[in-house]
Amino acid sequence: MVIIEHKKGLAKKKQAGFHESQKVALLISARTEMGFTAVINGIHKGILYKNEVFQPLKIGQEIDGFIRKVRDDKKIDLCLQKPGYKAIDALSPKFMDKLQQQGGFIAVTDKSRPKVIADLFGVRKKTFKKTIGNLYKKRLITLEKDGIRLLERKSKNHARISVIHHKHEYKGGGG
Repeated sequence: MVIIEHKKGLAKKKQAGFHESQKVALLISARTEMGFTAVINGIHKGILYKNEVFQPLKIGQEIDGFIRKVRDDKKIDLCLQKPGYKAIDALSPKFMDKLQQQGGFIAVTDKSRPKVIADLFGVRKKTFKKTIGNLYKKRLITLEKDGIRLLERKSKNHARISVIHHKHEYKGGGG
């Protein structure tokens, strides 16, 4: 085990060359009471907690994942989505697509049950809330009492084409 200095001056432990948010290859090796154990890059074991797995997994399945945390007891916590704010950037287009597929409105809010959110978007409720907050700040969605609504975006090109089109009509009309 190697101890590396964190940018805020805190010591962080690094296990077998692994670090938080690192993308890794996982081989699902067993199902446990807590979730699934997986072999990381063929050399170390880690755990995927069941409350963070939003897709069916099978023993022997190979799948990409991420290091969520390298713990003090030398064990490694895993996740299938990018941890932290990197996940939000990656999930925002998925959320926008889902809203478009649903006609621009989804009856889900930050008060919805975690299972509903997981079934619909395949993420934890905390990640859902961060992603929705990010889309709201960018003025891409509105948050309503009973759901999320996609805002219509007017294309600058559409307005420009319209103006050009009207100029040609005006010139062609003669007077």
